[in-house]
Amino acid sequence: MSAIVPSKQVQDRKTASYLLWMGFLFGIGGLHRLYNGKIASGLLWLFTWGFFGIGQFVDLLLIPDMAEQRHRKLFGDKPSKFDPQPAVSAEVSQDTLMVKLLRLAKLHGGQLTVTQAVMETGESFEKIESELTTMVRSGYADVTNRPDSGVVVYEFPELM
Repeated sequence: MSAIVPSKQVQDRKTASYLLWMGFLFGIGGLHRLYNGKIASGLLWLFTWGFFGIGQFVDLLLIPDMAEQRHRKLFGDKPSKFDPQPAVSAEVSQDTLMVKLLRLAKLHGGQLTVTQAVMETGESFEKIESELTTMVRSGYADVTNRPDSGVVVYEFPELM
């Protein structure tokens, strides 16, 4: 069932479904299922006295969902102008790889190796190298080597 308050039409469909359910009290089960487009099970309920009464009573709990599904099928899944609309988040949920790399470089004193970036982002070596190379070409980073080990280091002068 949806958390949104149902429209008047859905509420009317639920009410009609419950009234048709009461046909079982007069020996005619399954009318509510037929009304909500469940033809096969509606006929089964009709010819088996509400699936021997058990199905009919279980349907007391299922009618709201049946009515909402039928309404959506008939009238589309378009929300009413009165339905609450989800709020748009001003916060970006996922940082881009470039932003992640810049944050890592800042944590490491403005310097970053490919291996550090791979370990801390979980991305592949190829993807990290490609992104860092793009940043070098754009002038955001410089490439150097550590004299003691020869490891390639990307430096971000603005973050040092």
